[in-house]
Amino acid sequence: MAFLGSAVRRVVSAVRPPLSPLSRTTARSYSSEPTSEKSVPYEKTLKQEVGKSSGPTKPLPKSAEAVVIGGGSLGCQTIYHLAKMGMTNVVLLERDRLTAGTTWHTAGLLWQLRPSDVEVELLAHTRNVISKDLEEETGLHTGWIENGGLFIASNKQRLDEYKRLMSLGNVYGIESHVLSPAETKDLYPLMNVDDLYGTLYVPKDGTMDPAGTCTTLSRAATARGATVIENCPVSGIQVRTDDLGVKRVKAVETPHGTIETSCVVNCAGVWAPKLGEMAGVKVPLVAMHHAYVVTERIEGIQNMPNVRDHDASVYLRLQGDALSVGGYEQNPVFWDEVSDNFAFSLFDLDWDVFTQHIEGAINRVPVLEQTGIKSTVCGPESFTADHKPLMGEAPEVRGFFLGCGFNSAGMMLGGGCGRELAHWIIHGRPEKDMYGYDIRRFHNSLTDNPKWIRERSHESYAKNYSVVFPFDEPLASRNMRKDPFHQVLTEQGCVFQERHGWERPGWFNKDGAAPVKDYDYYGAYDVKKNENYKYNELLSKEYTFDFPPHHEVIKSECLTCRSGVAVFDMSYFGKFYLTGPDAKKAADWLFTADVNKKSGSTVYTCMLNKGGGTEADLTVSRLEPGAANMPLAPQSNGDVYYLAIGGGVAEHNWNHIRTVLQDEGFNCQLTDHSEDMGMISIQGPKSREVLQEVLDADLSNEAFPFSTHKVVSAAGHQVRAMRLSFVGELGWELHIPKDSCLPVYHAVMAAGAKHGIINSGYRAIDSLSIEKGYRHWHADLRPDDTPLESGLGFTCKMKSSIPFQGRDRLEKQKEEGLRRRIVCFTIDEKVSMFGLEAVHRNGTPVGHLRRSDYGFFIDKTIGYGYIRNPDGGVVSADFIKSGEFTLEKMGVTYKAKAHLKSPFDPQNKRIKGIYD
Repeated sequence: MAFLGSAVRRVVSAVRPPLSPLSRTTARSYSSEPTSEKSVPYEKTLKQEVGKSSGPTKPLPKSAEAVVIGGGSLGCQTIYHLAKMGMTNVVLLERDRLTAGTTWHTAGLLWQLRPSDVEVELLAHTRNVISKDLEEETGLHTGWIENGGLFIASNKQRLDEYKRLMSLGNVYGIESHVLSPAETKDLYPLMNVDDLYGTLYVPKDGTMDPAGTCTTLSRAATARGATVIENCPVSGIQVRTDDLGVKRVKAVETPHGTIETSCVVNCAGVWAPKLGEMAGVKVPLVAMHHAYVVTERIEGIQNMPNVRDHDASVYLRLQGDALSVGGYEQNPVFWDEVSDNFAFSLFDLDWDVFTQHIEGAINRVPVLEQTGIKSTVCGPESFTADHKPLMGEAPEVRGFFLGCGFNSAGMMLGGGCGRELAHWIIHGRPEKDMYGYDIRRFHNSLTDNPKWIRERSHESYAKNYSVVFPFDEPLASRNMRKDPFHQVLTEQGCVFQERHGWERPGWFNKDGAAPVKDYDYYGAYDVKKNENYKYNELLSKEYTFDFPPHHEVIKSECLTCRSGVAVFDMSYFGKFYLTGPDAKKAADWLFTADVNKKSGSTVYTCMLNKGGGTEADLTVSRLEPGAANMPLAPQSNGDVYYLAIGGGVAEHNWNHIRTVLQDEGFNCQLTDHSEDMGMISIQGPKSREVLQEVLDADLSNEAFPFSTHKVVSAAGHQVRAMRLSFVGELGWELHIPKDSCLPVYHAVMAAGAKHGIINSGYRAIDSLSIEKGYRHWHADLRPDDTPLESGLGFTCKMKSSIPFQGRDRLEKQKEEGLRRRIVCFTIDEKVSMFGLEAVHRNGTPVGHLRRSDYGFFIDKTIGYGYIRNPDGGVVSADFIKSGEFTLEKMGVTYKAKAHLKSPFDPQNKRIKGIYD
């Protein structure tokens, strides 16, 4: 019998040929040395027996409300939830048998805690469906085993991460315990704890069975009227173009007939890009080999929890009286030539790639060294650029939904995501904040860029088990989108962040330039590793849950802005024009605020979904109609609106606006000029003095009041100047044609030299804006937050009779009272917080921080979070004022003060230029 230990030694002692660079499609097999058996460790699979009919298992209907394509975890969960929500004329098509693609060989692990409140909720729903709901509905057991989960920490940073998870779990009532090495040994006697710092034990984590789960989901769905058809591949998607030129799903073609439908759900996993091509939809994912091995029987392993040893990049899944051992390596094998004839199939295991996981597993459970390998499992899995799924309606074709790219987490996220996807299809939006999974989070220029997809997917795979630090940035596929200031800021020490493909300034290093280099695949595939990589070195120093080492640099940037003047490059902002005959009607309906002020006005507003949730916050400027002055003004005979939107969410905003225009039938044009203009923001008490030397306009309060804009001359170049602030100071934004950016920037810096002007970045903006109480969309303002809950009721034209999307929900919420609302908290101790910390009122968990940072002017840690009344009642001002609040970070509680208004400049004097 071959043992895991001998398998390692055989491969290590062999002379290893180099892995071919990046495009390798088949693996050199070593599986014949330790074992020749390739099979999953499940007693039951749904593999079709030889000799059975190859035709569809049921007749195809002529039409359906929705057609789900793919019978894996996501497809089965989606059709189940669609049927449960009342959409019963739905069909699931599977080209082979249920689970045949990747689901059948998945490890089936479910961990309840993740560093995201939304993911914790999604996982909780999956667990409820698998462990409780399905059995109650069908009387069938899904194969759920609640054996617990154990997260291994070999250093303080890792244990700190687990303590953060524990604090978040406390808010959701998820039982978890931080254990010492000795306590871990008592729980798991076979474990080596000599090198442990501690562990996190979650007793109600567990293991799912793919065949049992999908079979039960299918039966529950069909019992409610849904139709599940196996052995029916899809050969085409028909798309029609409507009267407004909008592409929409028309039908699904198969070799056995056509189903007319207006809705297709792509749950095809690894094969999802091919299905997308049929409809002209981009599906940015890659296929990789993902493997685990199954051991022979291990005495004493029964009933042990599943183990995740992140620092060794390995997991150990209990398999009866044996273990499955797998992990994530830095040199995964890509599957470039995806085969259509790959049902219930496995690859040979490449021991060169896999050996590292065995070494980690043996270190953690030493008995494995003398344990035989029963079988190997190496199958395809789909991976994405940020290790998050691809969901929602595709931007290219209305009615074409994605539910794919689950990065080996399709089983554990399936229930929660299946429900959200069903809600999305039926109601036009998900119930939860799914922006992190929404296909619209990626800019359209990236989703068909093979280099970006491949590099980012590789890095996300390789870093899957890395600690999730607050200030981490990707190294793969950088410099995809650069603004005109990029080079000059790089030379001045700018440390860039990546958002939406853009390079935006993070902070300014005082020790010289730190440019971002080409991706080196962490030295894998014989790619030469970057040497003397200053950017990476600076990034690595930020890997902490304490104040980062550049805390003082960011403090200097913030305080210079508060006391003097700072320049922020915000060129990555989305810059759209809304024009056309129905532009005013569209603006009234889209925007919560009344943006139809006189020309020259700029209004801060929100856009809502039909449920009243906030899809965006942005500024809308009303322009004078007239001849084109591009890119500063489009030609128009009627109403013209200029929209400036945070660049990281510009694609999401673009698609939200476009969808609303289509749904309402407005005759409008939305045009994107984001790449045609740069944008710098000059902020601080001395900003007026600096700009008065550069601009040919009177910048006094009377001549240029707050929330107004003008086209002016800056150093001989036309720019649009807006008096706005995102940091709570006197200041102006300059929206500048691309070719004029550098001359204007140099003129501003020259004029500001005598005033001590500095460059500043988004790390400072994060601090300054939270200090002022301004929201960041997708942090303390999300699609599941209404403006009333988030303190933005002032942006809503509720006193007018003008209807806008979501208004009815706000009126109802206002009448019933707020069941949750945002609150500002400060603490006196010098403690770093980053969000996800638990909020307790009188000792009871009432919520968690969504966003936190240090406010350098008030010299305190500030956090914003939404709190609820534990009794389910209204969260009133008295409820907040009368409570004693604490914030819990990593199991330690800190006394906190709750604020109903921002503690910094609550009278808004500074943005008006009033400095006492």
